[in-house]
Amino acid sequence: MKPFRAKGGRYVARFIAAEAGVTGLLLDQLEQLLQDDSSGGDPVVARLFPDGHRSDPELADDYRGMTESSLRSGKADDLAVVRATLPADGGEVRLDEDEAGAWLRTLNDLRLALGTRLDIGEDSEFPEDADGEEGHQMAVYYWLTAVQGSLVDALAAARAGRR
Repeated sequence: MKPFRAKGGRYVARFIAAEAGVTGLLLDQLEQLLQDDSSGGDPVVARLFPDGHRSDPELADDYRGMTESSLRSGKADDLAVVRATLPADGGEVRLDEDEAGAWLRTLNDLRLALGTRLDIGEDSEFPEDADGEEGHQMAVYYWLTAVQGSLVDALAAARAGRR
């Protein structure tokens, strides 16, 4: 990946085909989670839609009932923006300010989902031996973090007048 940078009022990055493919697969998995209303009890869903009130379960259920549908809809809309702006076979990603916001929120959701599945915490570090399924997933998690960080840096630079 060539990291995001601000260029002519846009935020531009380049993804190779494998990166675009992995991102597309993760978007598919996130989309399935967002469409599945019966996924209660799944720790990833709990992380994506945390309780609004931890000390009062009844109030938390009421809050969830009032907000979860619109939260799922907003996440699905953001995901659709990412899917529409990600070249399926790799290439240049060019985002306006609104699209960049959708990318940041979706990248965060992807990191939350993957991090929850991998039990990544504050003290987690990239494994010395990244072989095996879990090692590959950890590599993807840290790659998503780098993508998100480069987009945040590009947005901050543009807002500070550095392009």
